[in-house]
Amino acid sequence: MTAAAPARPNHRRVTTAVTVSCPVCQRPFTPAGRQTYCCGACRATAYRRRRDTTREPVTVPAARPRRPVTVYECDNCGARALGEQRCADCTTFTRRVGIGGTCPCCDEPVAVTELLGDQLTVRT
Repeated sequence: MTAAAPARPNHRRVTTAVTVSCPVCQRPFTPAGRQTYCCGACRATAYRRRRDTTREPVTVPAARPRRPVTVYECDNCGARALGEQRCADCTTFTRRVGIGGTCPCCDEPVAVTELLGDQLTVRT
């Protein structure tokens, strides 16, 4: 003969299904135990947000074309132009000298590297 199964008490655990919203994505879910977030991805996102609060967000400036502020010089005649890649006198392509602008005194194109030499300042 087989042994009878032990008698189980006839009481049920009464739990009501409580839905809470995830603090990251705001989706409702039923937590299991001490579960705070709906999934592992939301938990990882919350961790990264807590960890990265001290870092400043990086702001990338808008892209601007460099040609209008680039000084070009002709190898044949030595003429300089700001933003023009072809020499107006020789009608040949010129070489790039660097970023610059017009001199306020003589109104000739001047590159920043010519003014500062090798002492380019780095913004910290």
